[in-house]
Amino acid sequence: MTETIRLLTTEDYDTLLDLWRRAGLHSLRPKGRDSREAIARQLESGVAALLGLEVDGRLVGVVLATHDSRKGWINRLAVDPAYRRRGYGLRLVEAAERWLRDQGMQITAALVESDNPASLALFRKAGYVEIDPGIHYLTKRESPEV
Repeated sequence: MTETIRLLTTEDYDTLLDLWRRAGLHSLRPKGRDSREAIARQLESGVAALLGLEVDGRLVGVVLATHDSRKGWINRLAVDPAYRRRGYGLRLVEAAERWLRDQGMQITAALVESDNPASLALFRKAGYVEIDPGIHYLTKRESPEV
């Protein structure tokens, strides 16, 4: 079995979208921030990288690493349900951290939704600590698709 983590491009978009759907990513916005065009803009910006984990050439995991020039963020972490519990999520987190360190980021953060205890456990296993359980995540959106 061959396992590889590589940078994904817009050429991988259809496979990426399929993986996100198989993984049950419920905040997926394929007509907005997760559209082919939006992903292309994010990757071209230089502050984002999509890292994909392939097993025998099949995309089974992905993570989006981004930064705002002062802090790195891990987003859109997803592993195909048929490939979970094999350490792939942790490997993707570590790959995202390396990419962010290479960009000069000394802080890496992740937002984990309250109904995702598996993701919360993964980030804790990777050494992440909850700063303040009372922090509230607030957004202002131009549309429900962004």
